[in-house]
Amino acid sequence: MLRAVARPLVNLVERWMPDALVFAIVLTFVVALMALGLTDSTPLEVLRGWGDGLAGLLEFIAQIAIVLVLGHTLAHTGPVERMLRNIARFPRTPAMAYAFVTVIAGLASLISWALGLIVGGIVAFEVARVARSRGIRLHYPLLVACAYSGYVVWHMGYSGSGPLAAATPGSFLEELEFGLVPVTQTTFSAWNIAAAAATLAAVTVAMVLLRPRGEDPIVELAEKAVTNERSGTTARSDDLPRADSPVPPGGAPEDHAAPPSPAERVDGSRLLTLALGAALVAYLVVYFAQEGFALTLDIVNWSFLAAILLLVSSPRELVGLITNAGRTVGNVLLQYPLYAGILGMMTATGLVDVLSGFFVSISTPATLSVWAMISGGIVNMFIPSGGGQFAVQGPIFLQAAQELGTDPAPVIMGIAYGDQWTNMIQPFWTIPLLAIAGLTVRDIMGYTTITLFVSGAVMLATLLLVGAG
Repeated sequence: MLRAVARPLVNLVERWMPDALVFAIVLTFVVALMALGLTDSTPLEVLRGWGDGLAGLLEFIAQIAIVLVLGHTLAHTGPVERMLRNIARFPRTPAMAYAFVTVIAGLASLISWALGLIVGGIVAFEVARVARSRGIRLHYPLLVACAYSGYVVWHMGYSGSGPLAAATPGSFLEELEFGLVPVTQTTFSAWNIAAAAATLAAVTVAMVLLRPRGEDPIVELAEKAVTNERSGTTARSDDLPRADSPVPPGGAPEDHAAPPSPAERVDGSRLLTLALGAALVAYLVVYFAQEGFALTLDIVNWSFLAAILLLVSSPRELVGLITNAGRTVGNVLLQYPLYAGILGMMTATGLVDVLSGFFVSISTPATLSVWAMISGGIVNMFIPSGGGQFAVQGPIFLQAAQELGTDPAPVIMGIAYGDQWTNMIQPFWTIPLLAIAGLTVRDIMGYTTITLFVSGAVMLATLLLVGAG
């Protein structure tokens, strides 16, 4: 059944899905027309809202760029990369391979959305490489789609920006009767943990059922991504200069190489990175001791950086890893201002209020979280940012929760679920994963559309049950 549905979807997406940048440009004009048609804004007001919004998320853009660079760097440190290579040897059959990549990507996404994208891409590549060496034929686009499908649970986990914002002092929730909502009632509630497990299980089963059978065409790694292995897109930390190797990789050793200078010894010393890493760990210990389990995107970033500093062999290796990771953020830095401009248009013209207000108007105490998810899924197509989306939708839905006298926690998670849900058909967050895998969005999005249907059914059922209870 799933395979019969997936095949025309895959063909449709491969033929018609534009590049992520083209998608963002087209979306800009679509939102402008919606603002003109659904609000009383003038063309000048729409233009001003867009232009003012372009620079409106610069701090958040910097945070996202840092988390992508650090996530990529952490995944490519020697110990972590060796671990990923070793676990990639676990699958022995195609069904195990598709399931394995989905689960690993999902678990990594629950730790951090950035880590999920990076680890998912690396594990998919490594599993495909090992399978090829064993003579196991895997459909590489589906394998990479498995990695992105695991990402569908990210907002249920550690780095979920909506629940974190709702629990952080200074949030707009302090102005409402119920005040801040701790993560123990949202992210770490029993029902959300169960929903995350059920969603990941359902998506994993779906990906396995989509695997090619019989005479179905298979596109293997050798046909689509072997050039990455040679070009360095997925460059290994092993390929970088080491403290004990003054000769650059690929360079010919000289017969009478000069001993390393004092500066080169410092560059290759592990002492400095260990000391800085230890200092950062000490800061994190003090922070959590004083603030409790108060997670922010900055704290997630510094946690990654601390781990990296403790794992790398020298400042020289760290610089090489960071340089290699920098290639994952170019498209993000180019495209995210466009989405910031879209956010500017939607907020300046009141378009987001119109869209969210409609769903609030048809909600009841039992269904408010459901409509929050559906509304969040729609808005996510225009604002692919969990934090930015919660900032504009949260006040509307949580004010409604107060007026309806319903529990705010499912409403918060409803917005979060909507954000992660339609990522499966929003190409923006595929960028870092596809940069590692060596594919295009057209190669995977037919499969991830199936993930949209499967995960949506589980998440909507969860919110209905919680609302009914």
